[in-house]
Amino acid sequence: SLADRDRALFRHSLFVGVEMTDSLVHREGELLVRNILGLDPAENVLAVAARLRPFQVIRFLLRDARAATQDLVRLLEGHRAAGRGGCDGALLFSCLGRGAHLFGEPDHDSRLFRQYVGDVPVGGFFCNGEIGPVGGTTFLHGYTSSFALFRRRA
Repeated sequence: SLADRDRALFRHSLFVGVEMTDSLVHREGELLVRNILGLDPAENVLAVAARLRPFQVIRFLLRDARAATQDLVRLLEGHRAAGRGGCDGALLFSCLGRGAHLFGEPDHDSRLFRQYVGDVPVGGFFCNGEIGPVGGTTFLHGYTSSFALFRRRA
């Protein structure tokens, strides 16, 4: 039996993470997250908003503020650890499903960005679909934030 919080998340925030590499080892961040469209128990069919290949690995995911924060922090820490340093400015494209509605506070993603990258000008807007890479291919995403970083030419 699930706790009340997890039951509510399961009802409204269950997604499928589709493995985008053929590797035998899962690498964090290599999942394409897609909506579950429906379930037909009589036919044992789960409808997912993605074109799946036979035997492609999927994982069930629950999206909540904690998981979204952990994922963003992991990406920002990876950026910093790779020695990419700061930037002169950035654009943030964040899903309408994020922001104060998800996190209970305004400016969550831009605050974390500045914490890890630096206090630089950040512009952008909320959108209903964000573009970004997974497994070396670009996809249209939902419930995400995408950053574009700008640096002066050397």
